[in-house]
Amino acid sequence: MSIQSYRDLRVWQESMTLAEAIYRLTKAYPKDETYGLTAQMRRASVSVPANIAEGYGRENTGSYVQFLRIAQGSLKELETHLLLSARVALALMDDVEPLLTQTETVGKMLRALIRSLESGSKQ
Repeated sequence: MSIQSYRDLRVWQESMTLAEAIYRLTKAYPKDETYGLTAQMRRASVSVPANIAEGYGRENTGSYVQFLRIAQGSLKELETHLLLSARVALALMDDVEPLLTQTETVGKMLRALIRSLESGSKQ
């Protein structure tokens, strides 16, 4: 399958699925977290696919890679928020673990795409 749009990228699709899951998880958070961890987790999760898309739309590979690295940073931020959510009992570790696995998967996909772009093959 050829890539016609960022929407065809598996890493973008997986990161969108992750963002959806974060929205579902944080829906159950207390209202006093609306402007705290809930907002930060949602913002970080949305930042991943948004940066993949924005980077894809750039004119050169260097910019694309830069946006993919920003997406990686947002992913690490999200992992930290997930771990903190479990530590302060906003979420059960049983609910957090599968999301951490998803972040790991997206992270591996981002690293592979960056390596591919840096080695010269456009994907």
